[in-house]
Amino acid sequence: MEMTTVWLVSAGAATFAAVAGLSWRPLHARRLAAQQARALKQFRLQREHLEARFFDLASALGRPRGLRWLDCDWQDGVTFARDRQSGLLTAFVACNIRFEAIEGGDMEDVEAVGLLRDAAALFHYQQGCWGTGGRAMFNMNPEDALVRLESQFEPVLQGETAPAKLRQS
Repeated sequence: MEMTTVWLVSAGAATFAAVAGLSWRPLHARRLAAQQARALKQFRLQREHLEARFFDLASALGRPRGLRWLDCDWQDGVTFARDRQSGLLTAFVACNIRFEAIEGGDMEDVEAVGLLRDAAALFHYQQGCWGTGGRAMFNMNPEDALVRLESQFEPVLQGETAPAKLRQS
């Protein structure tokens, strides 16, 4: 092979690698934004089912100790966030939870048991599906929960074109 041909092949390969490297990030960001938009839409479509699943799981956990879950009054507020390390999409949903004391338990004589509790219910999007472990953050709304966990989560704005981590890079 001639030296000119080797040089042209090397230059072509270098150009291809540079173009691929420069276009990968925007293409990746666009793909993630499309996945995120689908996930948010899917959450809205499945929300009622997810809320019922949350209540079933949360009430079966036995927390708070000595209390029985009676009702979850779901609010409109939803705050979406992304785990800063794993990229896991999470929904924090506002709800008011009502409990009653379990007969013979430690909480039976506590007057405040019957009061509504503000909470942020957590839902996670993994492998194309929304789910929940029945975890609630009590005495806070979704925005407060996100502030409390700001070192772990970054907010996701609805209509956002790409995750903040990719936009900043």
